[in-house]
Amino acid sequence: MSYNYNKLRGKIVEKYGTQGKFAAELGVSERTLSLKLNGAIYFKQDEITKASNLLGISDNEIMLYFFNQEVQLN
Repeated sequence: MSYNYNKLRGKIVEKYGTQGKFAAELGVSERTLSLKLNGAIYFKQDEITKASNLLGISDNEIMLYFFNQEVQLN
């Protein structure tokens, strides 16, 4: 199962300007953040909580940003 992080990417740029600046605030490398946003590795629960706090994402919006399933066409 893969997730679409486009909405999350937009929020990151809106709040931090670059993924690199956000990665530093989140406490991960820019490479690790890139891997997460590209679906190579998953976000951990504590990272989702911290990222949501940093980006001002409310609890009821977390699904929209972190669990938006990628639509696969056959």
